[in-house]
Amino acid sequence: MSQSNPGAWLFLLFNLPTKHSSYRVKLWRRLKKFGAIQLKTSTYVLPDKPVHFERFQWLAKEIVDNGGEATLVHVKDIEGTPYAALVAMFNEARARDYDEIAEPLALLVKDSRSGTTAPGTFSNELQKLRERFQEIYDVDFFQSSRGDDLERLFRKAEALQSNKAEAPQKEPLRAEDYQGRTWITRPPPDIDRVGSAWLIRNFIDPEAEFIFANAVEKHQRALRYDMIDSEFSHHGECCTIETLIQRFGIRERAVLRLAEIVHDADLEDSKFHRVEGFGIDRVLKGWASQGLSNEEILLRGFQCLDGLHAQLKRA
Repeated sequence: MSQSNPGAWLFLLFNLPTKHSSYRVKLWRRLKKFGAIQLKTSTYVLPDKPVHFERFQWLAKEIVDNGGEATLVHVKDIEGTPYAALVAMFNEARARDYDEIAEPLALLVKDSRSGTTAPGTFSNELQKLRERFQEIYDVDFFQSSRGDDLERLFRKAEALQSNKAEAPQKEPLRAEDYQGRTWITRPPPDIDRVGSAWLIRNFIDPEAEFIFANAVEKHQRALRYDMIDSEFSHHGECCTIETLIQRFGIRERAVLRLAEIVHDADLEDSKFHRVEGFGIDRVLKGWASQGLSNEEILLRGFQCLDGLHAQLKRA
């Protein structure tokens, strides 16, 4: 098995008989789905990581089985193409992918504000765009800035959806009714998802288990949070951790201040003028770019918030 080597690359070089045009199209779609970029004809590259090595191995076998030739190569340096230049090529490819959904998302928000989109249609279209965004984000290996811009637009769209609902005030929920549950949210663990999970574990459900997945249908009994059409998500001007605090009637001052920090880093609206969360969010994203699992990022995020909460209690 290949070992991950920061700054190194994996090359898939192949040759297919011209008669296999249909398989060539299928292969191109698979490579695009994996986030590979094309350097030359029949030459594709991915960062040198075990998961990418395994995917290229399977593709190489398929190519040979279809009468072609394939070679998988580990490369540290590419003459004439500095590391930064290749990273820029990946970011440009992902930016083009993001642009495909940026326009329909902006149009959806515009139509919703003008009242020309039915609530059900808005939710369905927003969910489809969010799912496509997640597919691109999963292969955005170098965290392109275009992805961050689009994530902020999604936040605005989801807040707009919540504002339209205008749900009436509800009685606080009882933490005793939410013990030993499994909670599900979409990956990756960002400042609001980690902060919400930390709140759940420390103030609602000490035995809570957490799942990061896009296909919620496989986890019907799990409680959704920070997901579209979830009770525990963005509502009005509140991010998810604030919604949880309101719904469960949590009043500890240090927790409320921690939620302000999460809010400003998540929504970037400077509502509370708290900057501490931006650093934490950057660290979480940095761990994701290093290939840490969602579970490991969540554990480390808990440790960060434990320290921050302890300091806020003293302040």
